[in-house]
Amino acid sequence: MIDMLILGIAGGTGSGKTTFAKALQSAMGDNCVIVPQDAYYIANTDISFAERIKVNYDHPDAFEDDLLIAHLRSLRAGRSIQVPVYDFANYVRTSETIGVEPRSIVLVEGILVLHNPLLRAEFDLKVFVDTDPDVRVLRRLIRDVQQRGRTLESVRTQYLGTVKPMHETFVEPSKKYADLIVPEGGKNQVALETVAAVLRQYLSDGKNRLTVAAREEN
Repeated sequence: MIDMLILGIAGGTGSGKTTFAKALQSAMGDNCVIVPQDAYYIANTDISFAERIKVNYDHPDAFEDDLLIAHLRSLRAGRSIQVPVYDFANYVRTSETIGVEPRSIVLVEGILVLHNPLLRAEFDLKVFVDTDPDVRVLRRLIRDVQQRGRTLESVRTQYLGTVKPMHETFVEPSKKYADLIVPEGGKNQVALETVAAVLRQYLSDGKNRLTVAAREEN
């Protein structure tokens, strides 16, 4: 086992959790790496594209949490991992992977990282990024059309059919497990500086003093 702090960053789609994670990584430099939950969508290589587009990607069952947990434990044990690469345009995991080496700080960000109690147990600190629903849906619309090759109609259908109800059923309730709730994500400079200060203190101490307190929840 090596000295490592694993921070879970959850929040609804378009909440700004990725921006928040990247800002923290920038502040921490080479001591920090991000592991996105999105990379751990179930492969779905054995079903057709027509079947893949019908999958509920906002349900906990859409993620291979067991693999993510195993990877986090490997990192904590000092071993490198191969993070999957997911093709969002085709709704399938590719054959490619990205090698990630252990770092003092590991940021795990995704909509449901605080839902699964087994995954939560891997985190030494837990953050929930809380943003107004109207802002989140507009951010998702722009991202999915510009970056993921989706159509406006497909985004609308997915949001109303699965994203919104799954947020209300699984994402929003997971807020209660957070040690810190951050309004407005990456735009909240005060929260960013506060969390960064905690991480810098951890690096300065050379050991994780947060583990015992954070692992008391079940």
